[in-house]
Amino acid sequence: MWLAAACLCVSAVAHASDRQDPAALQAHAERFLKTQTGGLPGKVSIQVNPPRSSLPACAALDTFQPAGSRSTGKLTVGVRCLAPTPWTVYLSAQVRVIGNYVVTRQPLPANHVLTAADITLREGDLGSLPADVVTDADAMLGYRAVSGLAAGAPLRNALLRPPLVVQQGQTTRLVMNGPGFSVQSQGQALANASRGDRVRVKTRSGQVVSGVAQDGQQVVVSF
Repeated sequence: MWLAAACLCVSAVAHASDRQDPAALQAHAERFLKTQTGGLPGKVSIQVNPPRSSLPACAALDTFQPAGSRSTGKLTVGVRCLAPTPWTVYLSAQVRVIGNYVVTRQPLPANHVLTAADITLREGDLGSLPADVVTDADAMLGYRAVSGLAAGAPLRNALLRPPLVVQQGQTTRLVMNGPGFSVQSQGQALANASRGDRVRVKTRSGQVVSGVAQDGQQVVVSF
């Protein structure tokens, strides 16, 4: 009787050791997400749900996120077993990042140039907001609103344009670069442009060239 019970106990332990510990999977996924969110502003909290089914024990785990996934909010983490028996499981998780983000103080019209009086900081879960929400208010001063913004709206990079660095009709410094040469001259900008935009410039000789707008009313033309 005692021998039979002992055999049953050993069999149960051996069977349990052949299955993957769900807590180990959760911990593995949590460490992965901590690494992914290490550089984010604010206080990060991570919750990973256990797998819904039992899996074979694994000696080598690898964690990943599906292509295009965010690192905050509600998301999915993949954990694959490399050995001895390959398998893959997807765990649902939620990453909350409590920090400051920028909102408008009052309604703003399209093409409005942002000043310190237009924006303020609000605390909340950054993971529940669009991925391009602005967290640095000072960095946005001088930017222009692409369209009208409601009061209290989170400020997003997609809704803003960088400050104008080249203005239409103004004297513009042209820097013309090519293989083995660089020449500077002056012209007249034919349109407004933000940093990095392509803009056309009329040279003193009347020729129209196209280049990339840079700070200080400068346009770089590459040949």
